[in-house]
Amino acid sequence: GIVEANGNRYMADGKGGLRAVENVPAMKKLQDEMVRKVFGFAYALAAQIARFKGHVYEDLGSFDALMAQEYGLKIGGPKGNRTYSTFDGLMKIEVRIADRIAYGPEMQIAKALFDECLNERAAGADPLIRSIVTNAFDTDREGQINRTNVFVLLNTNDDDARWVRGQEAIRDAMHVIGSKSYLRFQFRDAFDAPWQSLTIDLASA
Repeated sequence: GIVEANGNRYMADGKGGLRAVENVPAMKKLQDEMVRKVFGFAYALAAQIARFKGHVYEDLGSFDALMAQEYGLKIGGPKGNRTYSTFDGLMKIEVRIADRIAYGPEMQIAKALFDECLNERAAGADPLIRSIVTNAFDTDREGQINRTNVFVLLNTNDDDARWVRGQEAIRDAMHVIGSKSYLRFQFRDAFDAPWQSLTIDLASA
């Protein structure tokens, strides 16, 4: 943005300083104006999505309460997952609860067991199995163990006792530290048509 001081107009630069507006290249000023304009819409849209998400959970919660009052039943499974549909089956809202998992020091023991198992086989080790182990202990961009790869490893069978102990060590390492709720909207054109997703990124709103 433009700052006025002592009758002069300045623009803040990327180093925390001020540059006189007349010394800023025209394309830089145009780019600055364009980004601020788009961000204005983005902020407004993000706020609208956050309000929408709040209203959806409020509506679903009110419906759950009504169902409980009418039938004495609680909607959803043990984890809280639930689905709401229109009578014609063409629209549905899904609420999915995903656990947030932390991994303890047992993961280091698990990795050592798997590595020992594969290194002993050396050239005879199945490259797919070796890839699964490597990927399971890879970290994602946030420095966390890649959960998807860990579950692939837990569902990979091997007769070696060290392999089984490694899987047990992973299970011992896993601790649920919370959960997050996700909304998913799906629709279809006919009762026998495939489901399509209505794309609204509500995960981080």
